[in-house]
Amino acid sequence: METADAVTQQHLGDYLARRKKDGIAASSARVELVAVKIFFRWLAARGRRVGDPAEAILPPRLEKHLPGTLNEGDARKLVESITGNDPLDRRDRAILELFYASGLRLSELISARLENLSLEEGWIRVTGKGAKTRLCPIGGAAKDAIEAYLQHARPALVKKKTQSHLFLSQLGGSLTRERVWQIVKKRAQTAGLGDHVHPHLLRHSFATHLLNNGADLRVIQEMLGHADIATTQIYTHVDQKRLKQVHRQFHPRA
Repeated sequence: METADAVTQQHLGDYLARRKKDGIAASSARVELVAVKIFFRWLAARGRRVGDPAEAILPPRLEKHLPGTLNEGDARKLVESITGNDPLDRRDRAILELFYASGLRLSELISARLENLSLEEGWIRVTGKGAKTRLCPIGGAAKDAIEAYLQHARPALVKKKTQSHLFLSQLGGSLTRERVWQIVKKRAQTAGLGDHVHPHLLRHSFATHLLNNGADLRVIQEMLGHADIATTQIYTHVDQKRLKQVHRQFHPRA
């Protein structure tokens, strides 16, 4: 067994490599490395050894967890699967169209209010993280669905104490996060898309499809309401993954 003063940078590098092979997460390996560095600094401060063998070791890079998305065909299939004309059908169609057309967060959709909506100009003002407001564009399909909901469905849901929330529950109040999750999952299952679809998946799909079709990353950042472009850049990894798949599938020497 090596003593503390005999441990080298190579020893620590080998240890981290073995931990990675064992399947430890990068985040856990980073925590272990910090503990090792603190230990050797403590030894050096007390004259127990010279130098810190862990000083030059860089922490493992955190894995990028790419967001799941629907492909464009499935996104279209989901929103177009709702063809009924009763109030809840019209409401749910408008919800799905707006999620996919504007990339709203769940919290932004349930707090959306009539006074912040302009169908004539094609935008909705929402309040996102950090109480920051932004204008989100509404495409033609979403505009039509929302207009049909406002004319033929929302009046049937209004009750005496109803406020100006855009989307209403059967009791005339605002929708809860849980209820919107249920709506999205139920409609996705009915459309034959399984049970993995959720509101944030539609936001990811919105951003990915914009990027795939040539939209500028800075524009997507603004639409999503990201304060830092680094948050938006994860979608470039999604796009690169798609490009690699296409290359492997169609290039004769891939």
